[in-house]
Amino acid sequence: MVALLGAVWVYNGWWWAPAPNGTPRLIAHRGVHQAYRRENLERDTCTASRILPPTHDFIENTLPSMAAAFAYGADVVELDVHPTTDGQLAVMHDWTLDCRTEGKGEVRTHDMAYLKTLDLGYGYTADEGKTFALRGKGVGMMPELKDVLAAFPDKRFLVNFKSREVREGDMLAAVADAHGDWRAAIWGAYGDGGPTLRAAALMPGLKFFTKSGVEACLIDYAAYGWTGMMPKACRNTLVMVPLNVGSHLWGWPNLFLKRMAEAGSEVILLGDWRGGDPGTMGIDTAEQLGRVPAGFDGYIWTNRIELIGPLVKPRR
Repeated sequence: MVALLGAVWVYNGWWWAPAPNGTPRLIAHRGVHQAYRRENLERDTCTASRILPPTHDFIENTLPSMAAAFAYGADVVELDVHPTTDGQLAVMHDWTLDCRTEGKGEVRTHDMAYLKTLDLGYGYTADEGKTFALRGKGVGMMPELKDVLAAFPDKRFLVNFKSREVREGDMLAAVADAHGDWRAAIWGAYGDGGPTLRAAALMPGLKFFTKSGVEACLIDYAAYGWTGMMPKACRNTLVMVPLNVGSHLWGWPNLFLKRMAEAGSEVILLGDWRGGDPGTMGIDTAEQLGRVPAGFDGYIWTNRIELIGPLVKPRR
């Protein structure tokens, strides 16, 4: 048994593949946005009500926020979409308007004209409601997806579907079909399998992943990836790997990255996985960036592009 385990360990040694020799590419989650306290964070927590004292006036998922993210070195900006009652795709993270704006109800129960009247900075407070530093600074700034693509046709975006409605995949494909020069800007999509897989079927070459797909990939790879067999869930997709999980994967980092590349997949590194945290943990500090494998040429997911971008730029 010891000899067998030793053989498996040697067979999956990282040294069987050359070390990557590139520089990481950066995905800016929601663009440049306000950082917030994460303790006792629940899925429906209003994060605008717990921001840290602002160091800038950027508001997530707005055009100025995205422009700043690209200026700081983002290769891809992640954004969130909801269908509106008039058939558009509104760009906003939250399911409802109540947290960040003066509006009420679900985003998808309003038309785009109304959504563009709201103040996206209305609800942000760093002192439990005593002051609202961004109130009045986000009026009329909620974009629809077409506004984003028209403003940045030569950039790349990762679209997050916020619901399970398959029709959202059709809506994204329709936007790309109507404006051929925007197709390249729609770099990828993710979310529930319904809209995500529909968009991937309609848009050849679209990068994509689903939460269930990523989980299946990592679990199956841990179970039998040591054999050299690549799980189906790991093929032709984007694979998200938390920093503190990578070292437990067979052949990490060199051989693992080589196997994923041969399977047509690219790797996105996240921050450390924390079992109860519903948010997407990014690589948001210099310490975390220092733990990224040398020469890693995949993608880094960050919530603090304004900090991480300038640290990665010199490597390029």
